[in-house]
Amino acid sequence: MKSDPSYFDIRIATTERDLLAAQRLRYRVFIEELGGTGPLVDHDARLERDEFDPVVDHLCLVDRRRSAEELDHVVGVYRLLPGQRAREFGRFYCDAEYDLTPLRNSGRSVLELGRSCVDPAYRGGSGMFLLWNALADYVLELGIEVLFGVASFHGTDIQTLAPSLSWLHHHHLAPAELCPRARPEGYQDMNLIPADRLDRREALVAMPALIKAYLRLGGLVGDGAFVDRDFNTTDVFLLMDTKMMSEKHRKFYESRWQPQ
Repeated sequence: MKSDPSYFDIRIATTERDLLAAQRLRYRVFIEELGGTGPLVDHDARLERDEFDPVVDHLCLVDRRRSAEELDHVVGVYRLLPGQRAREFGRFYCDAEYDLTPLRNSGRSVLELGRSCVDPAYRGGSGMFLLWNALADYVLELGIEVLFGVASFHGTDIQTLAPSLSWLHHHHLAPAELCPRARPEGYQDMNLIPADRLDRREALVAMPALIKAYLRLGGLVGDGAFVDRDFNTTDVFLLMDTKMMSEKHRKFYESRWQPQ
């Protein structure tokens, strides 16, 4: 499907129908496509949801050609949780997998990104460009200094993922003062292959596009991956310091998602 920008709206979900459509998209991606599950997943209604949904902002990419009545009008979503709101709620989503003490002690203004997904027909097109631009506006409006969240590799076969995980460890590890560590119950060391034995192409080809996009923007990873068997994923912690994003990274970002 062509991603003609004229057909899109970008908005924070303010209606029940937008929220349900975002949860329906998440079900299609995380449950049907990736084979995950969760305690609050509604298989009968085909909704992927959890206890954070009433607290976060859902940034929705909406295709006006698709039916809101059938809940398929949301074709991309980012779930956004500002630090102050997380403090009031009591925790971040990532707290379940990573010890966020370094970020909490940093004194920086933070934003957690979560449950991000895009309908397969819209991946890589101008819709993503619009979604990322809207995210940038949100970040600027709130004065966010550090963005973070988990990104997932499909599957839990560590041997298969070893080149990619090792590349992240050797080339993109966050500095200690900002580096969360995966919790012991799911911790997976990412230092699996020595740096001098890594094949860059092999490591990057197997890496999800979203992770590579963040790396090109200057993204860094936390200490260790977290193996999430419920969702059939191996998660890595990604963070990006907006002050460290160079002009080179910004230009790459703009050219990467510029509609053709």
